[in-house]
Amino acid sequence: MKEDFDLIAEIREGQGKGASRRLRREGKIPAIIYGAGRPPRQLVFDHNRVMQQLESESFYSSILSIKVGEKNQAAIVKDIQRHPARNRVMHMDFQRIVADEKIRMNVPIHYLNAETAAGVKEGGGSVSQLVTDIEVICLPKDLPEYFEVDIAELELNEMLFLSDIKVPEGVEIPQLAQDEEQAQPIVSISIIKEVVIEEEEVEAVEGEEVEEGEAPAEGEEAPDAEGGDAESGSDDS
Repeated sequence: MKEDFDLIAEIREGQGKGASRRLRREGKIPAIIYGAGRPPRQLVFDHNRVMQQLESESFYSSILSIKVGEKNQAAIVKDIQRHPARNRVMHMDFQRIVADEKIRMNVPIHYLNAETAAGVKEGGGSVSQLVTDIEVICLPKDLPEYFEVDIAELELNEMLFLSDIKVPEGVEIPQLAQDEEQAQPIVSISIIKEVVIEEEEVEAVEGEEVEEGEAPAEGEEAPDAEGGDAESGSDDS
């Protein structure tokens, strides 16, 4: 069953980095919505509520309902900027959609029966998921939540390709329109070989790495590894 995602937003009045930092300190996410032939609109969302919805894989490939006051706008998420070190969303981009205009979205692929596939159960191989999502073009009403690929019959040293994905009516995979992409593998089963490195070889390699560097001559200073002064200050919010 496909999930429904309702996002409650407010109009964002302040502009610039200073205003965005203040919103983040207040537990808000600055955002923008654009498209459908209308001017962009600055929005703000509650951070905790959005984080809860981001836990669902379906959020990224679903039609979202953004409510501002008494009005609802159908949209899709186009970009999420995250903090590099903290579990925090810094900014979000949304695209308005209309019923009669096609959209481009990345849809996840779910591989079924991976643990009981013939190449795993009988051949002792391991499943390698080479592609986890694929871009599609379709009308909003035809947008699939995900693709299912059953690999139960996949033997050892076999693979499935992009053209093996069952695409519902009204949905197009643009990569399949290119002849060279039709042979793109998406999943395979093979024996993963482990290479054991002897302890003596490791010590030899480490010794070579040490010898590559040269210590500065007496009276000389070591060169600055950074190549210059680091910039002071950063926007971490």
